[in-house]
Amino acid sequence: MGMEKMSGERKKRRMRQKKVTAVQKLYETCRDVFANCGPGVVPSVEGVDKLKTILNGITSSDVGVWPNMPYFKVKETSRFPRITYLHLTEWDKFSIGIFLLPPSGILPLHNHPQMTVFSKLLFGTMHIKAYDWVDDGSSISTPEADSSKGEVGPVSGPVSVRLAKLKVNSAFTAPCDTSILYPTDGGNMHCFTAITSCAVLDVLGPPYCDPEGRHCQYYRTHPFTCFSVGDKKLADDEKTEDYAWLEEIDKPAGLLEVGAPYNGPKIVEK
Repeated sequence: MGMEKMSGERKKRRMRQKKVTAVQKLYETCRDVFANCGPGVVPSVEGVDKLKTILNGITSSDVGVWPNMPYFKVKETSRFPRITYLHLTEWDKFSIGIFLLPPSGILPLHNHPQMTVFSKLLFGTMHIKAYDWVDDGSSISTPEADSSKGEVGPVSGPVSVRLAKLKVNSAFTAPCDTSILYPTDGGNMHCFTAITSCAVLDVLGPPYCDPEGRHCQYYRTHPFTCFSVGDKKLADDEKTEDYAWLEEIDKPAGLLEVGAPYNGPKIVEK
């Protein structure tokens, strides 16, 4: 009887283990990896690898999203087709959510202050353009732009800009590895442009928090050749197209991000 009881307990343990969903495992891994982190604090190398491995294995069916969902049927003809956000969970240490972008959907260039961010493209093809600051300095007030040099965006008189270096400028098609950006490296400021319908599973550690100064800041880019500022010169082996001046701007007019219920496998918060 003792052996039968032990065998029964083993079966029960195996059954409990089988019932752990992929999204539940993701949540529990985030709780572990971000436990001792905070603003500007990057998880350990082991923690980063562990979370990346979990995300690499997650599929769209694991979180209940598919390309034929109504969110991807574009009706707007504006510059910014509506983007939908599914909120899975949020704690003071991290948040988990899914962005649903219809074809031509854009998340304009924005930052992730003091955050480590994991982004997993669940399906679709997406172009990502990302920058890191060249230094830790503050913004610089520039002289007037040379309109003959093709700056991006309207410039009227001096503007406040900061130099950034291009980190990523490529199209990605699922399935592909999870991308990771860090507080000061990896492309902390990035722009997503959906070429097809796309779903992106995002883990932010820590999440945005306006009271703590972690708000989402948007940017306009200007070519490096647009301004001549102080001693900002490139080495002979560097290309001007790998650098840009970033100007802080308000949230772009017409950008619409709406929340919708997450109906995938539930997370049991512990």
